[in-house]
Amino acid sequence: MKGAAALCLAMVCLPVAAALDEDTLADIVSKPSTGLYKGYAEFKMAHYAEARQIWTALAERGVAEAWFNLGLLAEDGLGEAQDAVRALMCYTRGAEGGSSKAQYRLAQLYLEGRLVAADPARAEHWLARAAAQGDDGAAEQLAALRSGASDDPYLSARQLESNGHASTAAQQYTRLSDAGHLRARTRLAWLYEAGRGVPRDLARAADLFESAAAGGEAEAQFALSVMLRTGVGRGQDDAAADIWLNKAAAAGYPEAVEALREHAGR
Repeated sequence: MKGAAALCLAMVCLPVAAALDEDTLADIVSKPSTGLYKGYAEFKMAHYAEARQIWTALAERGVAEAWFNLGLLAEDGLGEAQDAVRALMCYTRGAEGGSSKAQYRLAQLYLEGRLVAADPARAEHWLARAAAQGDDGAAEQLAALRSGASDDPYLSARQLESNGHASTAAQQYTRLSDAGHLRARTRLAWLYEAGRGVPRDLARAADLFESAAAGGEAEAQFALSVMLRTGVGRGQDDAAADIWLNKAAAAGYPEAVEALREHAGR
């Protein structure tokens, strides 16, 4: 995979000029989890060039989650032209490096036969890898795949979103969210944050993240902490950001756990 990884890294480095100076970038990525957090903050503010620069530098250092994030930018065409080939390569690199998000996304692509030939066995493999790392969505989809069940409305909405039908997925997430489904509420928040299938609305995304976070959804707690840290969608409040980051870490959300571990090791 070394050749493909090098090609992917070369490709992701080409289109965007440097937005951060070398000293600032070196400081940001000196702590990988802190760097991921900073890159995510830049992404939330739609500073895609800065986010991409941070994630590329982290990918050079072997940070699997950075590869996943670069795949998202390429697949959705955020701050660059859409490039399905680059997206697939970056997802693969992230999945092989241990990113549960990349593993889950790659499994979806193999299930759909989009960007790559359909391969249910490989999809099952990557779902199992992600589930083993505690990804509840991957665990549910793996169970559904193995049992032949296909009537779970949340998984159906995830499939719609993954297939590019974000607007229809948003409608389904909304119905589920209104019925109290916290993970659907979190997915809906991501759509509002990115403007996928719905108009981009950071205040609405923040409301949804906060509601899901209050219900105990760790991913939403992490997302809300970043919003509060950056003042995007919510007024900046470092104390509240710390509270939600700690809650996400206590619930075992990997990125929050790593961010706190690095902070404690300073």
